[in-house]
Amino acid sequence: MAKTCYSVVAIAFVFLSVACKSDGTKKTETPAISVDSLLQIRYQNLLHYPVDSMSFPRSYTRSTKTTRKVPSKDWTSGFFPGNLWQLYKLTGNKAYKERASEWTALMEKEKLNGKTHDMGFKIYCSFGEGNEVEKSAFYQDVIVESAQTLATRFNENVGSLRSWDFNSDVWEFPVIIDNMMNLELLFEATRISGDSAFHKMAVTHANTTLKNHFRPDNSSVHVVVYDTITGVVKEKVTHQGFDAESVWSRGQGWGIYGYTMCYRFTKDPAYLKQAEASAQFYLNHPNLPEDGIPFWDLKDPALPDAVKDVSAATIIASALLELASYSDQPEYQAYANKVMETLHSTEYVLDRDIDAPFILDHSTGNWPKKDEMDEPIVYGDYYFLEALLRTNKL
Repeated sequence: MAKTCYSVVAIAFVFLSVACKSDGTKKTETPAISVDSLLQIRYQNLLHYPVDSMSFPRSYTRSTKTTRKVPSKDWTSGFFPGNLWQLYKLTGNKAYKERASEWTALMEKEKLNGKTHDMGFKIYCSFGEGNEVEKSAFYQDVIVESAQTLATRFNENVGSLRSWDFNSDVWEFPVIIDNMMNLELLFEATRISGDSAFHKMAVTHANTTLKNHFRPDNSSVHVVVYDTITGVVKEKVTHQGFDAESVWSRGQGWGIYGYTMCYRFTKDPAYLKQAEASAQFYLNHPNLPEDGIPFWDLKDPALPDAVKDVSAATIIASALLELASYSDQPEYQAYANKVMETLHSTEYVLDRDIDAPFILDHSTGNWPKKDEMDEPIVYGDYYFLEALLRTNKL
């Protein structure tokens, strides 16, 4: 596929309808809204959403016409401030920057929340994005303090950060592939503070995950459970895929993205090799739809009648745009271009009549629990905007 260049709203599909006047001559009716205009409406909905510390928007439920709102402790809370920061970078509109600052300030208390591994999602997607826009000693202090809190979940015997605390009577020390995404916070904390301990911890976690999370075909296991004393793997299971041996699309995306990011910070060729191997497995999977938007799990027996997951598509597209800068494989950027073209359509951009702070439709959150099924979800938007920014850089 030829290289594609996107502006803020990249591609416009304009649909015109032509009708006849009563005298038989033709008249042009009001054009149906173009996709770039629709995206502008969606972006404005993010800007107009009222600031409320207990109402970070997570997803939209069409059946009840309601936005699912969560407090800052929810793992998805940092994405909405991040979306606003990214919209500022895309548009230059200071209103997005001002609103992003307001929402980001509400995330600060999470820097001390050691009950979760999701510090990267919460803090780096909010304060990290803000620090990219305006180098701030305050933002940097929050990032370092958050890294210190995250570090308390590291187990030397296992060589990993603990993911979840729930289900502890069954899982002694669970580590999920998603946890790779939190390493960016640790790497950045070393850059800011000069303390190499954060960097070393991130590398150790990445190496442990590299050893135990990937099958021979380079598909990713979701949950690896360790013994806290010996560090030995006790079991490999799933919590969000169809079963323990399936291919949960978003999890595959976390792996591709995580090792591409780790290569950025370390230049370790083992990380680049794993990112490419995971990407090749995904791109060549026979159940990957032609339009590039994956089913929520590529081994769901219900295929092709299973729901899709736009969030997995945007995570992987964004990851592959970065991976393309380290690799000579043209299919990485080609896939990302295809995904972005697919998403720039009225099938995937959320309808203008829905008053909710989201951009894209058709993400799937947690299929096993039938939660957030085929809905707009905030992190699908985050990686879509990041992919737009990365495409512009290319």
